[in-house]
Amino acid sequence: MPIIIFLIILLVLVIAHEFGHFFVAKRSGIRVDEFAFGFPPKLFSVKKGETTYAFNALPIGGYVKIYGEDPTQVIEGDTERSFTHKPRWVQSMVILAGIAANILVAWILFTLILSIGMRSSVGGNTFGTLSNVEVLVTQVLEGSPAAQAGMKGGDVLLGLRDKTTGLSMSVKTLEDVTTFVAAREGKPIVMTLSRKGVQEDLTVIPKLGITDSGRPAVGIAMDEAGLLKLPIHLAVLEGALKTYDYTVSTAVGIFDFLYQAVTGHANFKEVSGPVGIVGAVGDAAKLGFVNVLFFAALISINLAVINLIPFPALDGGRFFFIIIESIIRRPLPAKVTAWVNSIGFAALMLLMIIVTYHDIIKLFH
Repeated sequence: MPIIIFLIILLVLVIAHEFGHFFVAKRSGIRVDEFAFGFPPKLFSVKKGETTYAFNALPIGGYVKIYGEDPTQVIEGDTERSFTHKPRWVQSMVILAGIAANILVAWILFTLILSIGMRSSVGGNTFGTLSNVEVLVTQVLEGSPAAQAGMKGGDVLLGLRDKTTGLSMSVKTLEDVTTFVAAREGKPIVMTLSRKGVQEDLTVIPKLGITDSGRPAVGIAMDEAGLLKLPIHLAVLEGALKTYDYTVSTAVGIFDFLYQAVTGHANFKEVSGPVGIVGAVGDAAKLGFVNVLFFAALISINLAVINLIPFPALDGGRFFFIIIESIIRRPLPAKVTAWVNSIGFAALMLLMIIVTYHDIIKLFH
């Protein structure tokens, strides 16, 4: 089931991305020869007008064949409708349209999610008020008392009990937890939590030195979150803000990873490929339809940001070439761009193999 959900999400997001290229190319008077989902071998195709619409066997991507976009393609007739004979600002619009389409899809998804109702951090939204506010564990410090007890990110804290005195309290705010824990250094505390709808009791012993606060702690980061449900007109506005925030944070995260990769400090085990994403989709599906939509919005944003990277074989790489051509006022040699794109594609495939390998290793641990 998770792989089917993943393929449906991928189908929608890839079609949206490629439709962005397709739509702007068509509107700009550029001929589009093929619109395809997946990679060959071809399963079936339909030709409508001048464009062939193909569905291929490997549903791991997609592409559009725009007349004249391939620098090695020989332009024979119909010159005015080729990609290379359009002004560079038009070429840039066509290249960036796929990225814009993925951002638009994320915005639509966030709007839909907010209309249905989504969990949001207290103070993390501009419009509306939260209901059913809970204290949520967002991160567990490795090797901490909380980690040793089995606490995980996503757990909802419900109550606290001093195992020695029997004193207990329900958790309403972050301050409830920090105050209760700080007063019980070295004493066992039973923390009642909800994990995926199932209630559990975990015993932890606070100690000093876990954080820089100078107070006893158990090694968790927390947030107050609740349900945010908005009327459609406010959902559109809040959806735009959520899309912007997640796009910025995703870009910072990806470019930080790339910097670490260049400097030799990247941890590829922390990156998920198709196998890892299928697992994550499965986890999201267990938590409901809204979580699947949220996950799809995040994937759409990731696709947009990754494609913006100025790397050969990505939209950002092609856009970078256009910028160079604008500066030198002439096209780059076709053989050079084709060679660079081939190397870039090979590098991306190698990275995908490495990431998938780590995904598979994680499945057996």
